[in-house]
Amino acid sequence: MLPQSAKVTTDPEDKPDALGLEDIDHFAQFIRGTQVPPRDAALAATSNAIAGQNLFNSIGRATCHVPTLTTEPPGTVINGGAYTIPAALGNRIIHSYGDYLLHDVGTGDGIVQAGPADTANKLRTAPLWGLRIKARFMHDNASATLTDAIQRHGGEAQNVIAVFNGLTAAQQQQLITFLQSL
Repeated sequence: MLPQSAKVTTDPEDKPDALGLEDIDHFAQFIRGTQVPPRDAALAATSNAIAGQNLFNSIGRATCHVPTLTTEPPGTVINGGAYTIPAALGNRIIHSYGDYLLHDVGTGDGIVQAGPADTANKLRTAPLWGLRIKARFMHDNASATLTDAIQRHGGEAQNVIAVFNGLTAAQQQQLITFLQSL
């Protein structure tokens, strides 16, 4: 639904509601409400979270859960020429903690991901931003704790379990504290 100002004809549903909002206004509010929750700055500033972040980076977890991505420059043509990056989306820095690539983490569902058959058990890396407000983890929400989610990494991510289990209990807690700050 286009706002009245952008349309040349009117439709019955174009009337503002009791709040004075049109459909587009409600849609805009919805989109704004789906923003990524901000990081817990107080928890992130603690020595445990800082140590956990350093561990996260040093043990290779930032390989798939990349801390920072920058979008392509405005004007870049992608998807075989079907889309051109607009100025509003170009050169944006996001801290999503995800590479958004397909990986086999041992918990795939067997569904081919719009590609060759070897993608059947691969899943797109879930971003870790907003992790602190989630009650369940992994793509299937089958992990009730972050420790369980880490222990369930298999396939290409099998080493995650070994590395995590090789940490001291204090280091494991520091890593969990860092993740809880996201």
